Amino acid sequence: MSDKSINQIQEEIIKEFSILGDDMESTIFYIMELGNKLEPLEEQYKIESNLIKGCQSKVWLKADMKDHNLFLKADSNTDITKGLISLLIRTLSTQPLDEIIHADLYFIDKIGMQKVIGSQRSNGLISMIKQIKLYALAYKTKLQNQT
Repeated sequence: MSDKSINQIQEEIIKEFSILGDDMESTIFYIMELGNKLEPLEEQYKIESNLIKGCQSKVWLKADMKDHNLFLKADSNTDITKGLISLLIRTLSTQPLDEIIHADLYFIDKIGMQKVIGSQRSNGLISMIKQIKLYALAYKTKLQNQT
């Protein structure tokens, strides 16, 4: 469904962040800016069952499947976390289920995200990725059971 592969999108993100160099402040500001551009999640989906466990901040994630592709929407109560989930949505939303399940999200290391977000947010980012992959796996299992 997406006109770009997961790896093509990751390369775009790496290129965008490389412009910022090692400027930590600019990088954080840019992540927050990305979060502000995230399409808002409707209030009815900001419920306990959509919260990602393992995040210090509140992160709501809603996933739907259409034509074997996963469509993601999310929101967070903090700007940086909202920026992080927006990067994951940009990379993984509208992609085929199998590609999401097997995706190697190398852009996180390449842009030096660990240095920027610290260990607590890093754990939250891992939780977000796990949850997205779990949704993809659940929809794939559902499809297999329908055949």
